Amino acid sequence: MNIQQLSPYIRVAMDSYIPSSWHLKERVLFDYELLYVKEGRIQVAVENNVWVGQPGDLFLIRPRQQHSIRKLGSELVRQPHLHFDLFYKEDSQDVKVSFKKLEDMTADELKWIRNDELSQLSPSLRSHIRLRNPSAIERLIFEIIREFEMKLPYYEVNINGMLLQLLNTLMRESYWNSNPHLVSNIGEMEQLRIHLKQNTDRKVTLDELSKISGISKYYLISLFNQTFGMSPIQFHLLQRIEKAKELIQFTNEPLKLIAENCGFPDICSFSNAFKKIDGVNPSFYRKRNGDQ
Repeated sequence: MNIQQLSPYIRVAMDSYIPSSWHLKERVLFDYELLYVKEGRIQVAVENNVWVGQPGDLFLIRPRQQHSIRKLGSELVRQPHLHFDLFYKEDSQDVKVSFKKLEDMTADELKWIRNDELSQLSPSLRSHIRLRNPSAIERLIFEIIREFEMKLPYYEVNINGMLLQLLNTLMRESYWNSNPHLVSNIGEMEQLRIHLKQNTDRKVTLDELSKISGISKYYLISLFNQTFGMSPIQFHLLQRIEKAKELIQFTNEPLKLIAENCGFPDICSFSNAFKKIDGVNPSFYRKRNGDQ
């Protein structure tokens, strides 16, 4: 799944109040469903797993997954939910919400079943998510429902953006839950990130970063890479090159002076690093600036 190409289509966005006695029998969906427990308790069975959902819990039902839902207790149950495709398709507007078992579907209905693209995520999103911060997810879900119901001009753009934000929050929380050691060191990592962004005029060493954070430099490299997707030295080089690009485009300073101001000993090492990061020589941006 290419996350950068996500183009969701929200099929249903509804705030549901469950009657006193209610049981959604086993079915298989064509699309994804996010079901949030706002009030009361429900029992959700997905494949061979059974969970009791309580306020603040979220359930992710995937395409083709056998599942059923049952109300528990006598108290009111409120479960806002969303049905959506991760990627808009030509038939997205024709596909309905399924209430059938897989074996009861027609050949045409079977073609509506979406691929489970979220299964490619690592770590994967669980079917039952006990949220650490349910208020953020709850707010987004109700904002999506409100937009979906009101259908103001260009509401599709707004709800799709909010769904992407919601999915990002879930994916990020799943990542932190799978890497608790990163959560405990997130303050130190952010401190280093800011330090690297503020010192683009020179090289920064691992020994220096280790002293600032109080973390051994070898463990520091691992933590930083897992948090930001690259080593601290790679991140710092990227920041220095970005600063250089800004100076090349918006000042008339010679390239040699810009190289020195970004911590490079000579124009040759500057050009090599620039081309490695950006794919072009520094002069490319000076020429482009001159053409404008």
